[in-house]
Amino acid sequence: MEATPPSEPRKRGRPKGSTKARAEKEREASGGRPAAKMRGSVGVKKNSAADESYAQWKLLVPVLYDWFAHHNLLWPSLSCRWGPVLETGTYKNKQRLYLSEQTDQTVPNTLIIANCDIVKPRVAAANHIANFNEDARSPFVKKYKTIIHPGEVNRIRELPQNKNIVATHTDCPEVLIWDVEAQPNRQAVLGAAESRPDLVLSGHQDNAEFALAMCPAEPFVLSGGKDKTVVLWSIQDHVSTLASDANQYTGSAGSIVKAADNPSIGPRGVFQGHEDTVEDVQFCPSSSQQFCSVGDDSCLILWDARIGGNPVVKVEKAHNADLHCVDWNSHDENYILTGSADHTVSMFDRRNLTSDGVRSPVHKFEGHTAPVLCVQWSPEKCSVFGTSAEDGLLNIWDYEKVGQQKESGSKSSSAPPGLFFQHAGHRDKVVDFQWSGSDPWTVVSVSDDGEISGGGGSLQIWRMTDLLYRPEEEVLAELQKFKDHVVECAKV
Repeated sequence: MEATPPSEPRKRGRPKGSTKARAEKEREASGGRPAAKMRGSVGVKKNSAADESYAQWKLLVPVLYDWFAHHNLLWPSLSCRWGPVLETGTYKNKQRLYLSEQTDQTVPNTLIIANCDIVKPRVAAANHIANFNEDARSPFVKKYKTIIHPGEVNRIRELPQNKNIVATHTDCPEVLIWDVEAQPNRQAVLGAAESRPDLVLSGHQDNAEFALAMCPAEPFVLSGGKDKTVVLWSIQDHVSTLASDANQYTGSAGSIVKAADNPSIGPRGVFQGHEDTVEDVQFCPSSSQQFCSVGDDSCLILWDARIGGNPVVKVEKAHNADLHCVDWNSHDENYILTGSADHTVSMFDRRNLTSDGVRSPVHKFEGHTAPVLCVQWSPEKCSVFGTSAEDGLLNIWDYEKVGQQKESGSKSSSAPPGLFFQHAGHRDKVVDFQWSGSDPWTVVSVSDDGEISGGGGSLQIWRMTDLLYRPEEEVLAELQKFKDHVVECAKV
């Protein structure tokens, strides 16, 4: 991947060299014809070094992973999210998964609801884990329902209070709310009518494409957009809106949603403080009124809706380039992660932030070679988090290991401080991932494979071996027991 100099920050909404930016240029060059690529399209990049690295990773899959599933996507998906657990069994659970299909408009863009079999820890055999075909669909992932989406799906977020309710961002000012159980299953064929969202959230004055979050504490929705604002809604307002027949919103400029045909509500608040596109937002885990945002102005801003629409804290130059993503630690609400086009991830302590400009992070994590697209704290351990980037890697970090390395003065490893696992199963940019809240240490991740494979994408569900994260004394005791067993068997 080609590095981007800090003097030329990359815009995540339409980054230079990104799939979406190239698609726009190709669309213009082809007289307006769409340019997105399905799996198997021509134009594959040959990269022998990347192929060799991937081959080496594949050999190590039985050693590094407790379970791994690869699902080939005909069309790229820009987002992936876990839904509710449907069934629990002895050896596997069934769980819902949300993803999308970003098409070239020869068929409609879709929101996909899939049912996935999640194999439980220490069940899968090593030879079964290694035996996957990267060009095939996984038997563990079954499509359940298709929703024909108005425009491509840039972001999907599920409502924590009811994971059958999801919000989506597309290339328009509105946020679309879907009740996936109530929505009819559709056939994605050319000319098919678009599905109607169950609720439309209005409030942005320009397109809102990526920044989207659902509140863990209450049914609130947060969004950011090209209008440089952060907008807050309560889904509960939908009830009062229907009762008063206040459904007269006709859509913002540039809207592709016929909002007059759908229930719509306005915002609880609009927050102004950014000077460029807002790229990501996140709620404080315990509050619907406190949240944060990052944007192409390189700023991290903390907000509190109870005291008005102006920033509580604005961290100027949180990174040396555009900020793409942010996450708030649910175990310790003092810590906030940010990922940037400068290839780094920073961890901030909000107790040390003030509103008078630049503040240093607690630590800066440097393990990617391309813009960082997604960051997320682990639900299992307060110091662990994941990061994904355009370099095709999904890194797992433990901040506690940074301190241990400093105390021991260890320099034996070439790995960046804090990095303890690197998922290298994707062949191209990892655009989204999410830890499972119900299956410990299980991750779903998705990549846009347009450059490497000529189109399509890859969905992967995986869990690293527990020998990597369990307490050291437990692991050593287990390995000793295994060694003793091998020795006894050899005597027979």
